[in-house]
Amino acid sequence: MTKGKRISADIGGDALHSIRELGAAARQARTTAGEGQAAAAARLGVHIQTIGRIEAGEPGVAVGHVLGLLALYGIGVRLQLPEDR
Repeated sequence: MTKGKRISADIGGDALHSIRELGAAARQARTTAGEGQAAAAARLGVHIQTIGRIEAGEPGVAVGHVLGLLALYGIGVRLQLPEDR
């Protein structure tokens, strides 16, 4: 992890796995579209390092940037709520 980044120690393994899956999906969609990280960063209005952090599955990236990158390539995210107990 990048030195100086503050990540909550309370993030569970399932959440980290989901974050990494979102990053991998973003990378796959971007490369399938034939775009580099610089082009994605310009389209999203963020620094190229932010794209790299999203794709690496770093949990400290703003959720708006993650969802924005996915949306650029037509990927939507749906909430799956636990069933009523």
